[in-house]
Amino acid sequence: MKNVLPRKDAPQLSVQTTKGVRWNLEDEKPENFTMLVFYRGIHCPVCKKYLTELNSKISEFDERGIEVVCISANTEELAKKTVESWDIDKLNIAYGLLTEDARKWDLYISEGINDKEPEAFFEPGLFLIKPDNTVYAASIQSMPFARPNFDEVLKAIDFVLDKNYPARGEA
Repeated sequence: MKNVLPRKDAPQLSVQTTKGVRWNLEDEKPENFTMLVFYRGIHCPVCKKYLTELNSKISEFDERGIEVVCISANTEELAKKTVESWDIDKLNIAYGLLTEDARKWDLYISEGINDKEPEAFFEPGLFLIKPDNTVYAASIQSMPFARPNFDEVLKAIDFVLDKNYPARGEA
């Protein structure tokens, strides 16, 4: 049984950020959506490319009333190193998500396959959460590849907002 379904309440999510703030999904009141970007961690070069691209487009999400938070299981030290070494200072980076909490979001869990990867970590996911804390959309990967393209996400958000398009996949 899935934990994350469109039109249903999102799982609880409370994480620490590199900006020194405890971030709680239930406290978020965006104009349109909160976008959660779960990423594998500093060990992942695909994540670096993905978050670097998001960093360059963050103002386009802001203009549409979308609050964005990027979340990994990394430690505080690794999360801060990620912000500095990837040059993603415009993003709200959260860290320390536990495996059991990642499972509540239906994220896939992987075991490290080399000494550069952690013992266990979660695979990518992107979620749009409405201001009432219900799930609007979810994209979950079992691999680091084939993530939603941010230009396409922005176009989809424009369509959704213009047409008042309902969440789908709830049945």
